[in-house]
Amino acid sequence: MTKKVYIGMSADLVHPGHMNIIKTASKLGDVIVGLLTDKAIASYKRLPYMTYEQRKEVIENIKGVVEVIPQETLDYRPNLELLKPDIVVHGDDWKNGVQSKTRQQVIDTLAKWGGELVEPSYTDGISSTQINNSLKEIGTTPDIRRSRLKRLIDAKEIVRVMESHNALSGLIVENIKGDNGLEYDAMWSSSLTDSTSKGKPDIEAVDVSSRITTINEIFEVTTKPMIYDADTGGIAEHFAFTVRTLERTGVSAVIIEDKTGLKKNSLFGNDVAQKQDNIENFCLKIQTGKKAQITDDFMIIARVESLILEAGMDDAITRAKAYVKAGADGIMIHSRKTEADEILEFCKIFREYDKYTPIVVVPTSYNQITAKELSQAGINVVIYANHMLRAAYPGMMNVAKAILDNDRSMEVEKDLLSIKKILELIPGTK
Repeated sequence: MTKKVYIGMSADLVHPGHMNIIKTASKLGDVIVGLLTDKAIASYKRLPYMTYEQRKEVIENIKGVVEVIPQETLDYRPNLELLKPDIVVHGDDWKNGVQSKTRQQVIDTLAKWGGELVEPSYTDGISSTQINNSLKEIGTTPDIRRSRLKRLIDAKEIVRVMESHNALSGLIVENIKGDNGLEYDAMWSSSLTDSTSKGKPDIEAVDVSSRITTINEIFEVTTKPMIYDADTGGIAEHFAFTVRTLERTGVSAVIIEDKTGLKKNSLFGNDVAQKQDNIENFCLKIQTGKKAQITDDFMIIARVESLILEAGMDDAITRAKAYVKAGADGIMIHSRKTEADEILEFCKIFREYDKYTPIVVVPTSYNQITAKELSQAGINVVIYANHMLRAAYPGMMNVAKAILDNDRSMEVEKDLLSIKKILELIPGTK
């Protein structure tokens, strides 16, 4: 009887190492590949470049593979218990380090039915990190970039988004990684930081095309998706044009807020009928935007201002429900409170009604809460909306003043990035 052989792999970037594992396994029996889902891969590293279905199609067409099934977590045990394979094949590179625990779990599970672990030597000369870096240098396409935000929301517990107002700040968001291994998943194009970086006031009348120029500059040197702050979105007909422009450029999502004009919220006015008209008009804008988009990837997210103007939780929930019904792909709930209590209350109530529509927050004022805690409350996306610009301005002011105070630049050198590091940061200048 032919033996059953199991391989677990992500197979995002198939290289000779993968082929060696599959070739070794096929000599031992019928090969079943447990292909890690996007969610499983994103739980410990970046979102894979290819979707699960794309990776599955590649692996299914490799000689020797009999079947491909999803492996939903990094833990092999659920699939092993289900299949009870005779043999598991994995490269010997997991004997040490973070994967050693997973390896021992596989050995212990196989022992229950007398299964065997086969470990071919790791293929030298293959570096997934180098491959990933090469792909970053090549860049991405508008279609691939635009689709990544939805995939990230589906795959990750929470999507971390950082403001980017020019190409240099975009490069930082693209490459920075925390000591804990975390990185930003996407960029935020803020109307406030974009206009401020140009020395202009944040007004609704800013031409979309001028901001698209900045976005294109950012996109030339980055690969991560972007969410666009469109204020109110303008009148419905203008918003349809904005949607088409953003979608064509490769932006993943647009956020519009429910106000009727420059800093005038649609919640103003005590007349119930007037408020209902305002809700309906905003819903019409959402619907117009959804009709204008060409792809299924692009997202229109509705920002609810009820808590900002202290209109109450009931008003916030009523509006969120109406906007979702109108076709909004997500809800952004905003608050100026220094504690996150009302945001968490909103999430609790909204999640009882709707378990799936993404919730977006901008914790600028209630900044003591962590992204992990927000995730536990049912929030999908956290945006740090203006921190890059706010960090840059004090630094530039202090340096400029210190040079004047000392009549030379020697004293500020300790606070400056070296020319060498600048060259390391900018692609093509190393």
